[in-house]
Amino acid sequence: MILASNVVASNSWLWYATRATGVIALILLTGSVVLGIIVQVRAASRRWPRLVTLGVHRNLSLLVLAFLALHILTAVLDSYAPVGWLSVIVPFASSYRPLWLGFGTVAFDLLIAVTITSLLRTRISARLWRLVHWAAYACWPSAVIHSLGTGSDAREPFVLGVTIACVAAVILAGGWRLVSGWPEHAVARVVAGVTAAVVVIVGLVWTLTGPLRPGWASRSGTPAVLLARVQAPASGSGTSAQASKLPTLPFSTNVSGTTSTASSNSGTSTVTLNGQGTDPVVFQVVISGPAASGGGVQMTSSQVSFGPASSPQQYTGQVSSLNGTSIQATVTNSAGSRITLSLDLSLSGTAMSGSLSASAS
Repeated sequence: MILASNVVASNSWLWYATRATGVIALILLTGSVVLGIIVQVRAASRRWPRLVTLGVHRNLSLLVLAFLALHILTAVLDSYAPVGWLSVIVPFASSYRPLWLGFGTVAFDLLIAVTITSLLRTRISARLWRLVHWAAYACWPSAVIHSLGTGSDAREPFVLGVTIACVAAVILAGGWRLVSGWPEHAVARVVAGVTAAVVVIVGLVWTLTGPLRPGWASRSGTPAVLLARVQAPASGSGTSAQASKLPTLPFSTNVSGTTSTASSNSGTSTVTLNGQGTDPVVFQVVISGPAASGGGVQMTSSQVSFGPASSPQQYTGQVSSLNGTSIQATVTNSAGSRITLSLDLSLSGTAMSGSLSASAS
């Protein structure tokens, strides 16, 4: 990855480190939860005795804490989002996506409580230890909600695939736990199963209508200053300087513009989107292909240009993903620096509005 000095801030590595450590922590936490369920059903074999499962489960939980510490540290040190030290311990105290960041704080607090009681297991009652450990079942879904609600890349195929795999693993392990030993405690098992099913359905509906829908950045509680960082220039020369370069990556901005459609005699349609952001950036997306029966176009080729207002074709590339009015593209400048663009648009006639997110890739 080549980083251009005019578009990447010195702390951009913190932005990537926060997301990477968060994904790893979720994977490790999922593994810890699954192993905890395996311990509960007392699954074992000659090659993998239950004592080994207990040891791996314990060490995996400690590894989760290590990556969570790195995740939290990089998030707090990164100046892009206002995540303070208070919000690390106190849920819902942050000014940046307070609800969804708060779920991450809840997960962290619960995990700390579980870890401390495990280290003090010989000094506390078994009843208290078991009660606190039941909190682990609330820790994991809180972490998943935090990941989907706060993560700016929740819609990326890789991250979304990891999240789906983690959810599927816990669902399968939980189902195994419910049927193991049936019909002992049948009523409790049925209640737990129904509750889990309701939680999964509600979570799925929320994910599809929330984080995976366009405009989530603004609806999730992102401060307006981050959605549209417009700095008033002190003079005419300041306006020119601001329009000559891109904002510091990563950034998000509200956009508006126009759309037009042209058709040829061969049945090919070309849709052109011209837009500009509240930050001084402009873009053009041209999508060509056969006309779709319900309107629009089935993409067979595309062209994308992006840049500051003074150099609108500084970056050029192609659309990498098209889903309705959600567009992802990768563009490159003459120096080889690459930027990933994510457009969430709303079209009304020839008018266009929505949001654009840009990050180095």
